[in-house]
Amino acid sequence: MAISKKTSMTLKSYQNEAELLVKNYLLSDPVIPYSSVLGGILAFKVLYDLVQLISTFYFRSYNSLTKIQRIEWNNRGVSTLHAVFISFMSLYFVFWSDLFLDEHHPGLITLRSSPLSTFTLGVSVGYFLADLGMICWLYPSLGGLEYIVHHSLSGVAVAYSVFTGEGQLYTFMVLISEMTTPEINMRWHLDISGLKRSNAYLINGVFIFFGWLVIQMHSVGYFLVFVVPCALSIMNLMWFGKIIKGLVKMLAKKQ
Repeated sequence: MAISKKTSMTLKSYQNEAELLVKNYLLSDPVIPYSSVLGGILAFKVLYDLVQLISTFYFRSYNSLTKIQRIEWNNRGVSTLHAVFISFMSLYFVFWSDLFLDEHHPGLITLRSSPLSTFTLGVSVGYFLADLGMICWLYPSLGGLEYIVHHSLSGVAVAYSVFTGEGQLYTFMVLISEMTTPEINMRWHLDISGLKRSNAYLINGVFIFFGWLVIQMHSVGYFLVFVVPCALSIMNLMWFGKIIKGLVKMLAKKQ
């Protein structure tokens, strides 16, 4: 009984030390950007191996694929898991979290961030870096130049929000578009498994259509968010220029 109690106290002590380590180092504000990116890279590796293990035992068509097809299968599996994660978190921060609600947080909305929002985006940066590395290493087997451009731009944009804390709301708004990624990956998996004529393939195609339709509607919102303020600023500068000219003329007449 005494041994059991001593063991329990020892485990509790280790647990407390681990919690302090995570809180004071891995999740402290200055370290979060770096730990989250590293965590995203490590998660990519773990999930890649997990997808490979599960596919080997539970998908008959997997073992008949070529080596590069198996690599792409695993890679798309990780892509799907990342898309589910970042889409859910993006929806949460945009529509449900009080982080970006004026009545809860003072200051400019473009400068708001939290440890959780920064960590979430950092994990996504880690994914983009790991996936970009695989695409470049196996180029062009996993995708052409468009994939490199997409991942590079996405990684840089999200990394900016992570390390500066700026524009996180708009970053989450754009990342909602990752909702279409699982359907696209599923289409590839069904095709490579010889199920292109199946009902699942047809239903998935319908989901892709409606998913892209919704995202395109969101794109209009993105256009309004970014382009309209710029246009209004330009117009305000033009009007301000006219005001200055008018003032100069008025002062010149009085002289």
